Amino acid sequence: MALLNIDQIEKYYGNRSSLTKAIDNISFSVDSGEFTAIMGASGSGKTTLLNCISTIDRVTAGHIYLENIDITVLKGKELNKFRREKLGFIFQDFSLLDTLTAYENISLALSIQKIPEKQIDKSVKKVAEQLDISDILQKYPYQLSGGQKQRVASARAIVTNPKIILADEPTGALDSRSAKMLLERFNFLNSEYGATIMMVTHDSFTASYASRVIFIKDGRIFNEISKGSDTRKQFFNKIIDVITLLGGDAGDAL
Repeated sequence: MALLNIDQIEKYYGNRSSLTKAIDNISFSVDSGEFTAIMGASGSGKTTLLNCISTIDRVTAGHIYLENIDITVLKGKELNKFRREKLGFIFQDFSLLDTLTAYENISLALSIQKIPEKQIDKSVKKVAEQLDISDILQKYPYQLSGGQKQRVASARAIVTNPKIILADEPTGALDSRSAKMLLERFNFLNSEYGATIMMVTHDSFTASYASRVIFIKDGRIFNEISKGSDTRKQFFNKIIDVITLLGGDAGDAL
């Protein structure tokens, strides 16, 4: 069943004398429990697409529906409530608050929702266990490695049980070992807890963990492939094949 519906969206930047079309009539849907990756070269529109879905940016035309709610028309308190309760964000730069411990960073979203303290503690400890960060909850961001920070940021994104987790280059600042650990946790959350994940990435290895990859070129959907019964290695090779068609360099995987 479709959780997210993107309906003929367009996004322009600039003014009449200098107009850039970042998204050009894109439509697709994402099912509940699906793990989707968005790939494309720099400037292809993939991050703009994620920003429109996350309501950071507004579409110029078209509609985006989450659970049949048209999120393109939400404003003010309605929009804030929607972001708090329905979306989980994972950013490349982690966006953790330096003055708060890992525990406090994760619990903040629940505190804002006025969840009882006992319930907050239970939820934070549960998600920390899932992401293998129970032993660092009392540490501050400056005391953590890049991989640990990203897992804390991921815990913060999923602790509210959002309808969809939106990740922008989540492995971009990580070494290969930390990246692999994070992606395996994503797979765990997706397969064991039915988390719906949409991830923007330029990296084929990262994208191969998804169940479907949508390729964007010049603001339009160029192609899409599904993993199906393929192994991750087979799916990775298919991704590389599409990147070659896209005109990218398989060596740097877009």
